[in-house]
Amino acid sequence: MINLIGILNEQGENQTFRRFHVELVDLVVDACRKAGVRRLMHMSALQADEARGGSLYLRSKGEGENRAHTHGGASMYVTSFRPSVIFGPGDSFFNRFAGLLKLPPFIFPLACPQARFAPVYVGDVVEAFSRTLDMPASYGRHYDLCGPQVYSLKELVTFTADTLGMRRLILGLGDLPSRLQAQVLGLLPGKPFSLDNYLSLQTDSVCETNDLDTLGIQPREIGAVVPRYLAHGDYRGRFHRYRKQS
Repeated sequence: MINLIGILNEQGENQTFRRFHVELVDLVVDACRKAGVRRLMHMSALQADEARGGSLYLRSKGEGENRAHTHGGASMYVTSFRPSVIFGPGDSFFNRFAGLLKLPPFIFPLACPQARFAPVYVGDVVEAFSRTLDMPASYGRHYDLCGPQVYSLKELVTFTADTLGMRRLILGLGDLPSRLQAQVLGLLPGKPFSLDNYLSLQTDSVCETNDLDTLGIQPREIGAVVPRYLAHGDYRGRFHRYRKQS
């Protein structure tokens, strides 16, 4: 059983962090036990922590991760994975910012511009799942997964605009305007940015130890992958100019 289910924002009474990140884990473990499934691979999140997580998202992901190991560990072999933000075709990170950058005006107000990430390629995450599937040494382990470079959120949004060949002024907001933006956008349908998202961004999504290295996986750079699905044309030159400037 591979559990990848998670949400980034709550939407009403039926779509809550607790329901998807905690209660669903118990249902998955119970279903595995009844079906005789002995292997559970669980997707958590980097910096997930039931007790000290800075947001409800991080605390609920931490609680669900703990439940997978404690509730499931007595009857099956459990491994959990804790990635930084995942990128790849159809992702909800670079593609989301690409869509927002296409909207007017020329100035793009960005909340929490100094938040730090180590974006990890979806193919590398899949490889981590694959390599540990039948690896007894991985049973009971929690793997932190990161890409090879750490970026600020502003650098990643600038990279997105640069890849698309768009001239935009990325205006980094201070703490109070960032919080206000989160409160306002959290009221819109779909919650493009919420107060809980703001709280999550107060904790850097970076690895102390990158377990991709532990598993012998060479993590891929955003510049080698993102332009292939985000834009067409002379993106390589734009990316190299961005790296020199940053």
